[in-house]
Amino acid sequence: MKTTMNRENNMTKTMMTTALFASAAALVTPAFADEIKLKPLVDARLRYEQVDQDGLAPKAEAVTARARLGVEASNSVFSALVEAEGTLALDEKYNSGLNGKTAYPLIADPENVELNRAQVQFKGLAKTVVTMGRQRINLDDQRFVGAVGWRDNEQTFDAVRVEYMGIKNLKADLTYSWSARTIWGMDGGNRYGAARQQAISGDNVFANVTWKQPLGTVTGFAYLVDQDETKVSGFRNSSQTYGARYAGNFPLTKLAKLSAVVSYAYQRDYKANPNDYAADYWLGELAVEAKGFKLTGGYELLGAGKGTSAGQTLASFQTPLATLHKFNGWADKFLTTPANGLQDMYATLGYTRPKVGPFDAISASVTYHDYDSDRFNIDDGSEINLVLAAKLRKFAFTLKYADYNAKAFATDTSKLWASVEWAY
Repeated sequence: MKTTMNRENNMTKTMMTTALFASAAALVTPAFADEIKLKPLVDARLRYEQVDQDGLAPKAEAVTARARLGVEASNSVFSALVEAEGTLALDEKYNSGLNGKTAYPLIADPENVELNRAQVQFKGLAKTVVTMGRQRINLDDQRFVGAVGWRDNEQTFDAVRVEYMGIKNLKADLTYSWSARTIWGMDGGNRYGAARQQAISGDNVFANVTWKQPLGTVTGFAYLVDQDETKVSGFRNSSQTYGARYAGNFPLTKLAKLSAVVSYAYQRDYKANPNDYAADYWLGELAVEAKGFKLTGGYELLGAGKGTSAGQTLASFQTPLATLHKFNGWADKFLTTPANGLQDMYATLGYTRPKVGPFDAISASVTYHDYDSDRFNIDDGSEINLVLAAKLRKFAFTLKYADYNAKAFATDTSKLWASVEWAY
């Protein structure tokens, strides 16, 4: 009954959004018609991924081709964008999460064809941008809300977003989203993918206020995540998170600079979540950069829930709408925060050099992660990440490796990627 009601509510919201689109279009006078510019949208990727995971005998190997094709029509106050996305598995020796090949390790890139984005944007109000429809949303460093761009099928949102920049150095960003379009694509929720839906409905609110000052940028945020999802989480991913973030850069010499990031957030259960919990988030990071080299050290805590038993599911600090591959190691062992929370101490040494032979830039980095639980301070494991990347005009080449050494959490896992991307 609840699923049927959710579908009806989503249809109603979609119809309301369509009406808003029509209203916005009506605001564009005929005088703008001859000023409209068309821009093609093309983004293609060819990638090889290999996963070797203890406990699963065969290695997973995937060769996937992903393309996003669309067009944007715009003038000075109005734009409309539509974009399709398709993923083809050229070599499917892997568990996509939907193809039933569960003997292989998971590589979350199922074959897919779908509407990725369809949005209307209006800039006719003073210092205000309104975006309506299916859209890509990346907030701050994507720790709480992001597009999951690493996967072939990105995460988008059916939403209305308002960005206000009418006060100097201040930006207010408010989004209401009634559906998160997941990475699982058109077959999500069908057959093998019953626990991996194409979209998760709810009433999500993302509020973000950013204040830029000479000493850095301060952000306050409130993220109200309401996920009507029962097959995996049983509504346990619904949460309310309130916090602040600071990011700043400081010159040390003419050739060197220091950068710092500090963030804190507090999370509680929300809406239909049956858990009663509270958990903290902390991030502290320092980096020194000079002559192309960058040394970064950081600590991130996703706390275990206070007042909950040690094994309670999803009662630790969760970020289900984040670009999760970006955090806590590329082996993706901590996409869901363990019941006892997570402490991640990490260090990265990177180097970037522009204009190397035919390449516009070449970069390389190595990162080491040490993982412990928050509750009981258990040694979960460690991980090494390596990446080599190069840019050549509109092409981007990436060679990437992750090696997770398990202690008390999960199993030893190594992953290798080689990819080429082209965007217009």
